[in-house]
Amino acid sequence: MATIKDVAQAANVSTASVSRVMTGHPSVSPAMRDKVMAIAHELNFRPNAVARSLRTTGTRTLGLVVSDLLNPFFTELARAVEDTARQAGYSVIVGNADEDPDQQDHYVRILLERQVDGLIVVPTAVTSPLLHEAAEHAHNLVLVDRPAADVYAPMVLADGTRAIDELVDHLVATGRRDLAVIAGPDQAGTSRQRLAAFQAATARHGMPLTERRIWRGDFRRASGRAAMADLVASPDRPDAVFVANGSMALGVLELLAELDTPLVPHDIALAVFDDMPWFSLLRPTLTAIEQPTARLGERAVHMLLARIAGEDVPDETLDCRLLLRGSTLPREAAQP
Repeated sequence: MATIKDVAQAANVSTASVSRVMTGHPSVSPAMRDKVMAIAHELNFRPNAVARSLRTTGTRTLGLVVSDLLNPFFTELARAVEDTARQAGYSVIVGNADEDPDQQDHYVRILLERQVDGLIVVPTAVTSPLLHEAAEHAHNLVLVDRPAADVYAPMVLADGTRAIDELVDHLVATGRRDLAVIAGPDQAGTSRQRLAAFQAATARHGMPLTERRIWRGDFRRASGRAAMADLVASPDRPDAVFVANGSMALGVLELLAELDTPLVPHDIALAVFDDMPWFSLLRPTLTAIEQPTARLGERAVHMLLARIAGEDVPDETLDCRLLLRGSTLPREAAQP
């Protein structure tokens, strides 16, 4: 199927000009419209969801596509988006990508076809042609939590670099020298960022993180459990483990609860990126990096509404916070 770029190239005009023709923009001359429409007909070009969505109907509806609604982080994020949008007089339609790039694009396409006034998307993959095209056509789009390559839209992100630095400093200060990480999927920007920050922090202490100390999961509970099972069974298991998100931490805790001998915190210090309300109820309580989740959702909506109003919107970065608890106590303090 021909694309808008094919039509633009054949007509020797920009893709923006083709888009204006397809959406009936009043600035297009009759000659330009006739030329582009003739070539589009010749190439059997059909305007896609992105182009159709550019018709400004004003539905007072926003679209939200998140990576995994079973992840408590995204549940809280979705609630914050919905609450903030409702206060501004907008409704929200939510799509769950289930960490699948194809499913993400499926929901993005449907929401654009419904002509929502704007989109908030947590990118599942490193890149998405559909998101790129939406941004290229100046659709009202905001990315939240994760960046996406070649998608030029405003972003609001949580930066955990400083909190991860503080965590590694604490682990070293409590006598840990052999650190490991259960990382997330490579296609997720947050996974790559957290792993890079952890690697940089350990290297700063003269303890570079080797590949044998990196277990890779998919941000789901089962992968956290499987990684922790491998780690515990290792003959030279590390003395500290950093889990890159809360859902994988659930699997880690599940595996640890089934062991005959407690390992945390005396044998292994345990810390998690993502805090949950019940982490402070565990024994030992669980050290975690708290994300400003509700604030991310609020800012994403305000940024999107500003875009809808025609304003230029800069990227925003919010800091995370380290919450030290019992799972990373020094070995001496952890003695029964």
